[in-house]
Amino acid sequence: MKILILQGSPRAKGNTAWMAEEFKNAAEAAGHQVTLVNVSRKKIAGCIACEYCHTKGNGACIQKDDMQELYPLMNEVEVIVLAAPIYYFTLCAQIQAPVQRMYCVNKPAKVKKMALLMSSYSPNVYDGATAEFRDICNYWSVENMGTVTAKIDEQKTEETKQKVLEIVKGL
Repeated sequence: MKILILQGSPRAKGNTAWMAEEFKNAAEAAGHQVTLVNVSRKKIAGCIACEYCHTKGNGACIQKDDMQELYPLMNEVEVIVLAAPIYYFTLCAQIQAPVQRMYCVNKPAKVKKMALLMSSYSPNVYDGATAEFRDICNYWSVENMGTVTAKIDEQKTEETKQKVLEIVKGL
């Protein structure tokens, strides 16, 4: 399977990046083709609701930024994994931007499954992000493969790694 991991943490060696790398390594070891993109290093603006994509653009966004690199990737993969640090109860802005910009095409063409990896220093802050992710899966009519959360005392642990590996087994 072709898999795209959108990793949203600006911390290259942080907890969210670690979970994304663990997923990538396990999926590649299982024979899958994986692309990991650190979207926090990309310049991706939010949707400006101009409706160009649905009028004159034939599904193409009028904004020309780093999202142009992601559209082909998102439309060719069968699995999208969102890896998001949770700062304040919902998916971080770095993950929101590429997801919201898919508005121009409605949903990624070939995606059949999604997973969500989240880390935070605080416990009990995942409900908003989890609900949003569930709603994205439902709207896109894709299988929700599940979520892995890691609060401060669960980060970079063997137990968290095993939870990530369990999702990879579902590919």
